[in-house]
Amino acid sequence: QHYFIQSNLSRDMARIAGAAAAAGLAGIAMLANNALYTVEGGHRSILFSRLGGLKDTVYKEGLNFKVPWLHKPIIYDIRATPRRITSPTGSKDLQTVNISLRVLSRPDPNRLPTICRRLGTDYDDRVLPSIVNEILKSVVAQFNASQLITQRQMVSNMVRDQLVERARDFDIILEDVAITDLSFSAQYTNAIEAKQIAQQEAQRAAILVERAVQERQQKIVQAEGETRAALMLGEAIATNPGFLKLRRITAAKHIAETMSKSQNKVYLTSDSLFLNIRDTLGDDALMSVGQGDLVDVAMGGVATPVAADVEPVAAEAIPVPEVVFTEPEILAEVAQ
Repeated sequence: QHYFIQSNLSRDMARIAGAAAAAGLAGIAMLANNALYTVEGGHRSILFSRLGGLKDTVYKEGLNFKVPWLHKPIIYDIRATPRRITSPTGSKDLQTVNISLRVLSRPDPNRLPTICRRLGTDYDDRVLPSIVNEILKSVVAQFNASQLITQRQMVSNMVRDQLVERARDFDIILEDVAITDLSFSAQYTNAIEAKQIAQQEAQRAAILVERAVQERQQKIVQAEGETRAALMLGEAIATNPGFLKLRRITAAKHIAETMSKSQNKVYLTSDSLFLNIRDTLGDDALMSVGQGDLVDVAMGGVATPVAADVEPVAAEAIPVPEVVFTEPEILAEVAQ
C-alpha cells in the first residue's frame, strides 16, 4: 500500500512538471510574440515608455524588440505622400482667385520624436493646410490677375520656395509643390471674354477699313487708266482717219463672227457692219456709239445692233470681209 501511494505521487509530480513546462513554453512564446514587432519598408518607429515617455531613438525597418506592456511602438510612414489643397485668395487688383496646389510631403526621419511630441501622428493635417493658405495669400497678393496667368511659372516657383522654407520649421520635407488649377470668378471670366471679343471685332473692323481703302485706290487707278485709254483713243481717231476705218473693219469682223454662231439666217447691210465708206454719216454713226463703247470696240467688243426688222432663220457662218465695200446696199448673206 505504501508503494502504491508513492507511485501515484510520482506520476502526479511528473504530470505537474509537464504541465508547468508546457505553461512555461507557452508563456515564453507569448512573451516573445508580444516583445517583437515588425517595421515595414518605408516606415520608421519610435517607442513610448510608460515610465520615461517618448524615447529619442528612431527604429528602422525590420524586426525590433519592445517590452510588453511597458513599451508602445509608434510607426510613421516616411514616404512622400501627395496632397491636394485648394485655397481661395485675392490678387493685387482685388480679384478672387481659386488656386489648387499638389504637395508631396514627408516627415524628417531623424526628427520623428520631436514631431510626435509637437504635432502627433496627423502632423500633415495640422500643418499643411494652414501654411499653404498663408503662403498662397502672401504670394498671390503681389500679382495682378492677368500676371497670374502670364507669369504662372514665376508664381509657382515663389510658392514652392517659400512653402519649403516654412515647412522646415515643422520638420516636414516637401518633395514637390505645383499649381494644378487656377481659376477666377465667373464675373471676371465673362469680362475677360468680352474684352477679347471686343479686341477681335476692332481688329476685324480695321481690316475692313484697310480693304475698303485698297478697293477705293484700285477703282481710282482703274478709272484713271480707262480715262487715259479713252483720251488716247480719241487722239488716235482725231489725228489718223485710217485708225477709224480699221476699227470699222474690226467691228464688222466681230459682228460677223458673233452672228455665224447662230442657227438662223441673218441679212446684214453694210451700214450695220460699219462698212459703207461712201456714206458720209458712217463716221458720225460710229462716233455716236459713245466714248466708253469705242473703248469696247477697240478692245474687240461689239458696239452695234443687228437690224431688228429681219426675221432670223438658221445660219451657219458669216464670211469676214477682206476688202472695203463700195455700195451701201451690199448685203452680207449667211447661208445654211
